[in-house]
Amino acid sequence: MELINHLAEQYAADNTSPEDKLLQQVAAFTVSNHAHAHMLSGHVQGSFLTILSTLLQPCRILEIGTFTGYSALCLAKGLKSSGVLHTIELRQEDAAIANSFFQQSENQEKIILHVGNALEIIPRLNEEWDIVFIDADKTGYIDYYELILPKVKQNGVIIADNVLFHGQVLADPVIGKNARAMVAFNNHVKTDERVEQVLLTVRDGLMVIRKL
Repeated sequence: MELINHLAEQYAADNTSPEDKLLQQVAAFTVSNHAHAHMLSGHVQGSFLTILSTLLQPCRILEIGTFTGYSALCLAKGLKSSGVLHTIELRQEDAAIANSFFQQSENQEKIILHVGNALEIIPRLNEEWDIVFIDADKTGYIDYYELILPKVKQNGVIIADNVLFHGQVLADPVIGKNARAMVAFNNHVKTDERVEQVLLTVRDGLMVIRKL
C-alpha cells in the first residue's frame, strides 16, 4: 500500500539538507549491492535522526539493528564530545559492511558495533540511554522496548521504525506476522502510562516515544 505519494516524498528529499559524502556512499552501495536495500533509513529519515540527535546532544545512544550503518552514522552526529553510540547487528555480513563505513567516519571512535542477538547483548551494556533507535526484527519490538525502557533516562527518547509496516497495519483484518507485530507494539506503547508518544508518517512510519 502506498501511504505517501512518491512526488511528495521526492519533494521532501529535495527540500531536506543534502547527505554528506559518506552517507551518499552508504546509500549507493546498499542500493547497488544489498538484496534488502529498502531497509535503508535513507535521506529524509536519516536527516530527521541527525537533527533530533543534535538537538538532544546525547551522551549514550543505543541502536538495535545496524543494517549497513546509515542510521548509526546519522545519530552519531549529535553525540556530545564524550558520547558513545552502541549499535547491534545480528547478521555478520551486514555488520562487516557497516563497520567498513564506520571506519571512514569522523565519529568512528564514538561508535561501538556489537554482533549478535540484541536480547543477549543489551543486558551486558551497563549504560543509561538518552536515545534508543529500534529497527530490527518486528516480532521482537515489544521485548526490546521492555528490556531497554528501564535503562532510558527520564525525558530520554525511543524511536521505533516501520510502525506502519508498508501500510499493512491499516488492513482489516491485519495479516502477516510482521504487520500484526507492529500493531501489537503500537497498542502496547499507546497504553503505556510510563511514556508519551507521537506516530509520524515519515517513510514507513516512525514512533517517537518520550519516557516520562
